[in-house]
Amino acid sequence: MALARRVAAVVPLVGAVTTAAALTGAAFLTVAHAGCDEAGGFVRTSTGLELVGGCVSGRDLPPAPVAEVDNINRFGGATQP
Repeated sequence: MALARRVAAVVPLVGAVTTAAALTGAAFLTVAHAGCDEAGGFVRTSTGLELVGGCVSGRDLPPAPVAEVDNINRFGGATQP
């Protein structure tokens, strides 16, 4: 009976370690087969930081939404006219 309790106590730990190892392996394989030869890097410019190189360019990304800030108060709601 004591052996069964010990085994029952170890099973969740073994399952968690196995799951963590599998997810880590999947992450490494995903990064290894991502298809990007050049990782890119950040360069400080006069306007701030800019990503140079890499697999994603600004043309690949959708434009940022434009918010009309004229009628927004400091709590996020619309101001009354």
